[in-house]
Amino acid sequence: MGLTSKLDKLKLKAPNGAEQVPGNPDVENTDDIDEVDNEGQSILMGIIAQLRPGCDLSKITLPTFILEKKSMLERITNFFQIPDLLLEANETDDALERFILILKWYLASWHIAPKAVKKPLNPVLGEIFTCYWDDLPSDNTAYYVSEQTSHHPPKSSYFYLVPESKIRVDGVVIPKSKFLGNSSAAIMEGWGHVTLGERDNETYIMNQPNVYCRGILFGKLKTELGDHMYVKCPETGFEADIEFKTKGFISGTYDAIEGIVRNSKTKEELYAISGKWNEVMDIKDLKTGKKQVFVDTSKTTTYRPKVRPLEEQFDYESRKLWKGTVDALSKRDHTLATEEKFKVENDQREKAKKRIEDGVEFHPKLFRPVSDKEKDIQDLEYVIYKKFDLKNSPQALKDELFEVAPLLPGQNFDEKFHIPAFKKHPNDS
Repeated sequence: MGLTSKLDKLKLKAPNGAEQVPGNPDVENTDDIDEVDNEGQSILMGIIAQLRPGCDLSKITLPTFILEKKSMLERITNFFQIPDLLLEANETDDALERFILILKWYLASWHIAPKAVKKPLNPVLGEIFTCYWDDLPSDNTAYYVSEQTSHHPPKSSYFYLVPESKIRVDGVVIPKSKFLGNSSAAIMEGWGHVTLGERDNETYIMNQPNVYCRGILFGKLKTELGDHMYVKCPETGFEADIEFKTKGFISGTYDAIEGIVRNSKTKEELYAISGKWNEVMDIKDLKTGKKQVFVDTSKTTTYRPKVRPLEEQFDYESRKLWKGTVDALSKRDHTLATEEKFKVENDQREKAKKRIEDGVEFHPKLFRPVSDKEKDIQDLEYVIYKKFDLKNSPQALKDELFEVAPLLPGQNFDEKFHIPAFKKHPNDS
């Protein structure tokens, strides 16, 4: 039996309390629905029968029923959907309190994910996603620009800016997939740098926990976050080591975290963090012994990103590029979703082949490689090509950003954007 015919036999399992699509209460959000094959997940078993533990999954096409209806470039915006905590940190004068609030903001974002086992679409090389928020607290606005800067290995570079509060975030996500037997793992390499311009460009550097999908061969499909996540501020010396604990075969529980906040300059341990990353997390002051709720994810307020109308978007912008695939996934038509996804990926292969034939090297349009002289940002690998001075006025920062890419309705890429990208240097602006 072929893959297409098997897709016709999918069973759908909707968890209790599945959410509706934002803005359309009559349509169920299919990202929150587990979909499995009648033959005991034989689609996945057919794929992984070709694999060996530890091998790279990047070249394997997974069935569309486990795909989220968004690209990884858009998935990254989950980090920025609870901005009130980030804004509160920026307004806090005490350095330790500020660090704790940055940690709180980052930990609070991990629960923003599908309830079912879903993975985002793999962006194609040169894919772009931009969005904005115009409804943030204290009349703040925010803007996000991202681009797939590498395909092998996949690298998603992003830039986030809150002009009014002088907050900047640069980052790269580098997922490396591995098959581990009954599980697959996305080893999440890459770092994010949060810069607070009004705090003399104080920077917070952070990585991500790894993602594990359990129950591929047998048992229930389940996504877990695992291993260590670090947040550190070189200027103040404060750092956090948070371990995302995966459930043991016999004992343990799902979704637990444990961590320590310390002063790296004095080696003093200051706070302990515990709880569940998708429910309630507690913080304990190690001096006083006082313990209190740190984050209750059920009480967080999320701000969803907004995008320009589809008709104004560039062909390689995520929403437009994957529209056929996403529409099919929304209808649970996995035969059509597979066909639409193949069209996008095959076009990517043809363009790569043509570049080789023409002796042309790919260069990102919106980001440039980090130079050897930029020691403090080596781990980012790529940064937005235009220089931004956070001391400039909010309007000046917006104007500079809008020269990089259109973000608001009515803005469009100029004709130069459609010319193949060229190599950019650190002094480009």
